[in-house]
Amino acid sequence: MATAVWQQARMIRDAGGRVTIVALADEGNGDLTEPGITVLTAAVQGPRQIGYAPALARCLDQAAPDILHLHGIWMYPSHAGAMWARRTGRPYLVSPHGMLDPWITARGRLKKAMARMAYERESWRRATALHALTRDEAADIAREAGADRPVLVIPNAGPPATTALVQPREPHVLYLGRIHPKKNLDTLLDAWAIADLPAGAQLHIAGWGDAPDMAQFQQKLAMAPSTVHFHGAAHGADKARLLTEARWMILPSHSEGLPMAILEAWAAGTPTIMTPACHLPEGVEAGAALPCGTDVPSVARALEQALRLEPAGWDDMAGAALALARGRFAPAQVMQAWIGAYRGLVQPGTRAAA
Repeated sequence: MATAVWQQARMIRDAGGRVTIVALADEGNGDLTEPGITVLTAAVQGPRQIGYAPALARCLDQAAPDILHLHGIWMYPSHAGAMWARRTGRPYLVSPHGMLDPWITARGRLKKAMARMAYERESWRRATALHALTRDEAADIAREAGADRPVLVIPNAGPPATTALVQPREPHVLYLGRIHPKKNLDTLLDAWAIADLPAGAQLHIAGWGDAPDMAQFQQKLAMAPSTVHFHGAAHGADKARLLTEARWMILPSHSEGLPMAILEAWAAGTPTIMTPACHLPEGVEAGAALPCGTDVPSVARALEQALRLEPAGWDDMAGAALALARGRFAPAQVMQAWIGAYRGLVQPGTRAAA
């Protein structure tokens, strides 16, 4: 989600807006700076998973935005956002980022029930509108927040599509993202171990996660074939290299909002293997992705199909991936949708269709 937030901030800045990111303080954002973007952080008191940060109210007053756009739910910032909206009467937009997906809401039921009662329902009620990344997420929002709530449907933007010539690649598959149970990496490793793969096939995993999830993953990784390689977190040039060297990117997830890793892969001309939980059916429809399920046999079959695809077929899929990156998910197109949406929140009746 941090990637999407920074991308949103850059779009606002590049469109001539004044943007401030207000965030919970942690080790990862204390030194983040970028020209034209102000970052304010509030210290967390008590359990991190609640995110109680009383200084958020002061940060929001200091930022003094025309619109407050909340990214993510189920934590104290939802309360701070709702109170800001009540106090100021200004537009308040909430983006759940996939956190109302049934797989997510089924986990930690007690915590989420308490959050609903304590502040989440009030946050949704105060919101001028809610934002969904996909039509599937819009349905999740209607189920949880009520069908009468206004919902904007605007996808994440991917990075700019590569202009380099996409060359044939070795039979390498890349997983890029968090190390977390919802990503279904145990199934991916089991499927890789039983799949009938061509000579030279390699699985590269690049990601990060909380200590308990990393410990469990490392135990599983220790039993994986020697053709599996773990790179840790990959950013910048390292991530770009992994994406452009991979013949395929795979995301066998149980739950996603709209995964940035898929958009990054398409922008690099890399076709993907993904589950329906990625909520990007246009990838399969356009020929930029192969579908798979979340069980071991299904993932193994998808890997076999992908790595035995004829070169001409792969070239077609790489071209389809680039076409999506240059079309609906292109930064300029998504930025125009957001310009219309933000203007419509400030001046009702002027919002462009999204």
